[in-house]
Formats: sequence, C-alpha cells, structure tokens
Amino acid sequence: MCTGKCSKCIGITLFPLAACAIVCNILLYFPNGQVLQLSEITDLVWFFHGILGAGILVILPAFMMLGAGGAGCCANRCGMLLSVVLAVLGFAGGAYCVVISSLGLIGGPLCDTGDGEYLYPFRNDTLEGNYLFNQTTWSICKEPENIILWNIILFSILLAIGVIEAILCFIQVINGLAGFICGTCMRKRKMNISGM
Repeated sequence: MCTGKCSKCIGITLFPLAACAIVCNILLYFPNGQVLQLSEITDLVWFFHGILGAGILVILPAFMMLGAGGAGCCANRCGMLLSVVLAVLGFAGGAYCVVISSLGLIGGPLCDTGDGEYLYPFRNDTLEGNYLFNQTTWSICKEPENIILWNIILFSILLAIGVIEAILCFIQVINGLAGFICGTCMRKRKMNISGM
C-alpha cells in the first residue's frame, strides 16, 4: 500500500474518534444528564482530556494526513514530514487522554454520600478494594444518581479512544517517515510505443 493511501486512511479514521472523544468529555460535565454546580463536577474532567487531548490535538494531524495522502498518493516529501510532526502531536494528545482517563477510573467520581457534602469516597483505595471491582460499594454515592456508572462508561470510552488514537498516530509517524525517505508512489506509466 502506498504511504499516501495509508496516511489518508488513518486521517479519515481519526475524525470520528476525535468527535466521540469531544462528546464523551462534554457528557462528563453533565452526570446522568443533570446540570451541577462547578464545584460538584469531578476534578479530572477539567483537564479537557477528551476535548483538547483526544479531540483538537488529533483533528489537526488528521487534516494534515488527508492532505499528505492527496489523491491516493504521497503528495510530496515535505507534506509527509509535516504529517510526522503533527502525528507526534496527535500521539501526545491520545496519550494524555489515556493518562487522565486512567486516573479518572482509578480515583472515582465526586459525589454526595448522603450528608449533602460532595467528596471522593473512593480515592486512596487499594486496587484490591477498588470500587471498580466491588460493585456493592457503589451505593455509597447518593447524588447524582448513577454517577459511578456514568463515570466508568465515559472514562472507559475515552481511555479506549485515546489508546486507538495513539496507536494510529504512531503508525502515521512510521508511515510518514517512510514516505519522506522513500518519496512518492511510483505509478505505472504507459509508454506510447507508436510514437517511437
């Protein structure tokens, strides 16, 4: 496969992933569809790992990958080199999303435990007693309703998207370097024998 076609395929794949990451991050601001005060939203949501990390930082290289793969062939060596630089940026955005999502899953949500005060009841738990593996502890959070399930699903989706984006951007780094070093695709050219 031509490095340009590969670049174009990766770029096209990154767009829906980035859009899903942005939507998931926005949904984390509205636990169970409720509008809460800013102080009642889980702190790791404010790191914008889905909006900035897996969203904007991945959309930028995706546009460049589409341009570098212009018309199914490697447009030029400079385009492929620039796609490598931006793919590194996309890799960093995906990795950032993975780290923050992992921390969000491990630490758990901010919730009201019944006394009207919002706190993190699952932080500082060991992995053995972690709420992720012990569903009976979920009842400790009274408000917002289903906050634990909401956070687990959205942070898990963001974690998976970040991993996929980081892998695709890493593949584009290798692909872009190959396109830069080896040059453009060679198309079979038909020779006009009758003109000789």
